[in-house]
Amino acid sequence: MNAGDVVRLKCIPPGIRDDEDLKTRSLFETCIGRTFVVAGIDRPEGVPQPLVRLDVGHVLGKPDYLHRIWVEQEFVEPASPDSLDTTLTVGKSPTME
Repeated sequence: MNAGDVVRLKCIPPGIRDDEDLKTRSLFETCIGRTFVVAGIDRPEGVPQPLVRLDVGHVLGKPDYLHRIWVEQEFVEPASPDSLDTTLTVGKSPTME
């Protein structure tokens, strides 16, 4: 997997939760089933495997770069560039196919 590839978030990694300041789980729930361009593959120190960086702001009706998620490769799957969803939506959560 490389930056520029199109992927679909297929599920939420275990242990992802919302807290008072960051609604991380809610963001993942909104992104599930959607397609994204891989913004990068990051290798944070102390993390055993590379993480896929996805810019997801458009699902919240904002510019992509304002909201990002990082996820292990096992939680995304390759998708067709034709399926890329860049529609600005707020509060919608698509169902898994």
